[in-house]
Amino acid sequence: MSEPVTLPLWLFVAILAFALWSLLDRLLIPSGRWFLRRRLNRLIDRVNRRLAVEIKPFQLTKRQVLIDRLIYDPQVVAAANEHARTHNVPREVAMTEVHRYAREIVPTFNAYVYFRVGYSIARAVARFLYRVRLGYADERTLAGVAPDTTVVFVMNHRSNMDYVLVAFLAAERTALSYAVGEWARIWPLQQLIRSMGAYFVRRNSDSPIYRRVLERYVHMATEAGVAQAMYPEGGLSRDGRLREPKLGLFDYMLKSFDPKGTHDIVFVPVALNYDRVLEDRTLLRSLDREAPRRSVWYAARTALSFWASQVGLMLRGQWFRFGYACVNFGAPISARDWLGAQGGPGGDDLRALGKDQRFEIIGRLATDVMGEIARLVPVLPVSLIATVLLEADRPLDELELKVRASALVAHFESRGAKLYLPRGDRDYAFHVGLRMLSLRHLVEESGEGLFSVVATERPVLAYYANAIAHLR
Repeated sequence: MSEPVTLPLWLFVAILAFALWSLLDRLLIPSGRWFLRRRLNRLIDRVNRRLAVEIKPFQLTKRQVLIDRLIYDPQVVAAANEHARTHNVPREVAMTEVHRYAREIVPTFNAYVYFRVGYSIARAVARFLYRVRLGYADERTLAGVAPDTTVVFVMNHRSNMDYVLVAFLAAERTALSYAVGEWARIWPLQQLIRSMGAYFVRRNSDSPIYRRVLERYVHMATEAGVAQAMYPEGGLSRDGRLREPKLGLFDYMLKSFDPKGTHDIVFVPVALNYDRVLEDRTLLRSLDREAPRRSVWYAARTALSFWASQVGLMLRGQWFRFGYACVNFGAPISARDWLGAQGGPGGDDLRALGKDQRFEIIGRLATDVMGEIARLVPVLPVSLIATVLLEADRPLDELELKVRASALVAHFESRGAKLYLPRGDRDYAFHVGLRMLSLRHLVEESGEGLFSVVATERPVLAYYANAIAHLR
């Protein structure tokens, strides 16, 4: 019994590997999971104590469970069956599409990634690129929000930086679930965005089965009270002006809403503005249908040249980031209260209405929310100075420019606009606005000290002036 046993090396290695795997599977991995889960639960408890809208159980549910709930939702199954009949394909083929869409849409919320990794990245990026300011927040924003209330932040869409900026500024209030376009479905950005609770939307998809899967996911998240963020304009503003709202997500949230129930939905208007939008020239170029397409090499070369010039400004002590980025939060608009004030047969219960009637009412609600966003758009130095220079019929010296800008400020104040004047100093605000435009070579100064718009850059200045044109 005590004699040695000889084994081939390959068999010994295999036995050792199985033994190590058993040790990991039965002891180390469960212990590691327990340790990480305990730390995560502590983080969630700590975060929930300071959030105005706490993290919901829906967000902590395993992703596969949510996918299964979505796939086998009765309305989704009915849509799959209809798709199979209409296109004369086996039901299994239709359900395969449902599986693909569900896995694409459903996020993987991770509180640690959101509040430790995502928040830190968002704060660092936002502060590196801009002088970030919270300009105005209505005292009623999220104050005393009932537990059975879904909060939806509704924002104008100026830049892809909007996601970063609002996630950073709203992190003290709640964890937001974004509807993100297909532009973000690239590795590794897709994994990071999904782990922060965002869900991807194919904005131009005309597939009925896809629309039904997306609708039911939005309904599930809304009914569970998940705080969400949406851009009703459906895309970035191309010319700087606010766009008409699209009604798809509004409809998904409200078509099954019970105004007599305990659950309410409140829409919080959020308005953003920037002294510089990184995509401004690209957005303006997209308006020209005859403009030739640029190659990937051209785009890469332009980006490298741009950042090289920014480094040059840093080395010369002339880099002031990209100016100010400001966000204003308005008072929440309760869906229950708004619908109740409409009156008329069935006006407060959209479930009883047909699609056309429902969209007519939802359109009015979306218009009211967008009206609040328009009222809250921050008036920033660059938009202010750009407006003055574009309206001038001749070059202006610095004194006259500031006199006209001061008159414009007084006009905006009389209209109740939300101005952000850095340091509370008008003269300094006019100076930084003019400085930003001069550094970008959008404005030129003559030898006599007169400032005028560079003729070829008028569209760019108009882009920034358009951001506040509706406040006139």
